[in-house]
Amino acid sequence: MRILLYNPDNGVTRNFMPHLWMFLLQALTPVGHEVVLIDGNAQPMDEEAIAKFVIAEKIGLVGIGAMTRMIAKAYRMADAIRAVGVPVVMGGPHVTEMADEALGRAGGPRHADAVALGEADETWPRIVEDAARGALKDLYAPVDAFGQEHKPSLQTYPPIPWDTIDLKQFNIVPKFFKSMLQKIGAGWGTFRIIPVESGRGCPYGCEFCTVTGFFGDSIRFRTNESVVNELLLLKARAKKELGQIAVFFIDDNFAINIKRTKSLLRDIIAAEAQVHWVAQISANLLRDEELVDLIAAAGGKWIFIGMESIDPANLKDVNKGFNKPGEYAAVLQRLADRNVFAITSFIFGMDNDTTGVAERTLQQIRTWPPGLPIFGLLTPLPATPLYKRLEAAGRLTRPKHWQEFIPFAMAHTPLKMTIDEAHAEVKYGWSKSYSPEAIAKALAAVAHKPLGYRVNILISRLCFRGIYFPQLGRFAWLKTIAENRRAIFSLIREGFGARRAAPSGSLSLSSTDPR
Repeated sequence: MRILLYNPDNGVTRNFMPHLWMFLLQALTPVGHEVVLIDGNAQPMDEEAIAKFVIAEKIGLVGIGAMTRMIAKAYRMADAIRAVGVPVVMGGPHVTEMADEALGRAGGPRHADAVALGEADETWPRIVEDAARGALKDLYAPVDAFGQEHKPSLQTYPPIPWDTIDLKQFNIVPKFFKSMLQKIGAGWGTFRIIPVESGRGCPYGCEFCTVTGFFGDSIRFRTNESVVNELLLLKARAKKELGQIAVFFIDDNFAINIKRTKSLLRDIIAAEAQVHWVAQISANLLRDEELVDLIAAAGGKWIFIGMESIDPANLKDVNKGFNKPGEYAAVLQRLADRNVFAITSFIFGMDNDTTGVAERTLQQIRTWPPGLPIFGLLTPLPATPLYKRLEAAGRLTRPKHWQEFIPFAMAHTPLKMTIDEAHAEVKYGWSKSYSPEAIAKALAAVAHKPLGYRVNILISRLCFRGIYFPQLGRFAWLKTIAENRRAIFSLIREGFGARRAAPSGSLSLSSTDPR
């Protein structure tokens, strides 16, 4: 049987990396079945196109995974596939909580023939075999012999063949930008971000987050050896292709067990498995100087920190009081001192926010080392404590907001400002942080850093700008490049000068001193 695993885009902006679940389920598929992968972020498709694809490719089963913000597109694509007679199984956080919606038991149309609840590592092989026999069940739940929910162990993690997977579609450098970057250093014409997980679960239980509900509050880890081997595979591929590959550790809190994380980082260093990587780590765990030393030595370049707010009252409201805004500056400086910078995430529209919250937040950000600030709105996702609290208080304005996804639009009424005012705050944050002037200032602030590091900052800034200001087409990218031409061509000129001054073939923008 030929199987298609499909991950939809949200129709607004494309993710910078493929989704891991597709590659993981491909590795877990029983022998004798062929798996085809399509990530809608890399290969945009509409309903008509995917229906034609499954017919032409003789697909016998389609698996669709989607988060809440993608679910409306996922349902439309599933409907189109089922309309031509191909069964669909859906999985992921949204349908786990809203299985009746996907199965048409909540008063709406049926979108899926089957739903995989929770983590599908152990149920996927059974789903495939049932589909091959034409005997799909409505629900597949990861339960033990006693009917209790079972979380799969990660100790026997399936190897993903990153050395042979076609990754051309995931190059995030625009084609017309590629030739310029190739001229200023080896390998910067391609840049791919590859998802890797080292563990699952989070004990914090932040009010707005789906992670604890989906993966649980106890942490499960892969073996160090398994993670190191995967990094070595990716590093070897990058070297062979003369390209750049970075890893995004998608663990919801990479350093939640500091002792284990230090052990993993030491093993990465010992095996010389360093690649540039990004990880999500909460600010409170980055007080540890030795941990930050090891992050830098093991190849860590960017750390995603969910700061959420500079107001302690807001953080307490959403059960994230372990974040201490007074520590933010020291945490970021600790990282920057080791050439590790931060992706800092903020949420506006919290109950203690008032108009001007974006500027107050930016005033703090401007005192920190330059990084990648991102801004969003408080969003009540189904089954989270936040959703339940707002529903009970009658504050939901769009109770099923996911059925009509609108980017950067609130689904409830804030307490101390209007919905329109909250929207304006987010726009202000993005506009002021990713204007050409802001990007130039960020580069000037790291003028003492190696050229490769500044190219990294520039590319990251231009790409992250696209989260709020869509850059899906050639014209949009050309406009962005034109707006930032001074910063871009300044680095290109410097690169040409360095290349002429260096011995032949010795310049590599990826080689920056981690200390």
